[in-house]
Amino acid sequence: MTLMRTRILKVNPVNPEPEIIREAAVLLRRGGLVAFPTETVYGLGANLQDPQAVQELYQVKRRPFEKQATLHIADLSQVEAERVKVTPLARELMRKFWPGPMTLVLARPDGSTIGFRMPGHPVALALLKEAAVPVVAPSANLTGEPPAVTAEQVLKTFENRIDAVVDGGPAVSGISSTVVDLSSVPPRLLREGTLAEEIREELRVKS
Repeated sequence: MTLMRTRILKVNPVNPEPEIIREAAVLLRRGGLVAFPTETVYGLGANLQDPQAVQELYQVKRRPFEKQATLHIADLSQVEAERVKVTPLARELMRKFWPGPMTLVLARPDGSTIGFRMPGHPVALALLKEAAVPVVAPSANLTGEPPAVTAEQVLKTFENRIDAVVDGGPAVSGISSTVVDLSSVPPRLLREGTLAEEIREELRVKS
C-alpha cells in the first residue's frame, strides 16, 4: 500500500467548523479513508460507492473481507435508499435510540443483510451529512485490537496509511455500539454495547 501523509483536522466537538468538515467530506467522496469521532469510539470511514476505497479500508484494518462493515448515516432516508425491510419494530427502535449507540442489522430483498448506525455525535453527523455518500465506518483499530477512542490512538495505528483524522477530542463512552439483528425472527442482540438493557426491555415489550 502506498504511504501518504495523514492530515490532522482539529474541530470543535460540539460545533464543528464547516470548512474543516467540508475538507474531510471531500476526501471521503474522492475515495479517501477518514477517521472521525462518534459518541462511542472513533470510526474509520470509506465511501461505499468506491470499491477501491472499501478494499483499502479492509486492508488497512486487516479486516476479513467476508465481515460486513456498518453503514453510518445522518438521515433516515439513507436507510430507505438501501431498499431494506424496515419493520415497525425497526422504526420504533430508530425513533427511540437514534441518534445514538445502536446498530440495526436489516434484511435486503435478496436475503443479504446490512447494518446501519446513526451516531450521536455532532462531528460525525456533520461529516456524514456533508459527504452525501454512503459511508461504511468500522471502528478505527486493527482487527482484534481495542478500538481507538482518541485521534492520537488512531494516528498511532494508522498514521501515513489513511488520508485524515478528524480530531474532535476523545470519544465519550469508549464502548462500541449495541448491535441488534432484525433480519430474522426473533430479533437477536449480536453485541452488548452501551444500550443492551434498554433494548432488551424494548424487545420484551414488543414480543
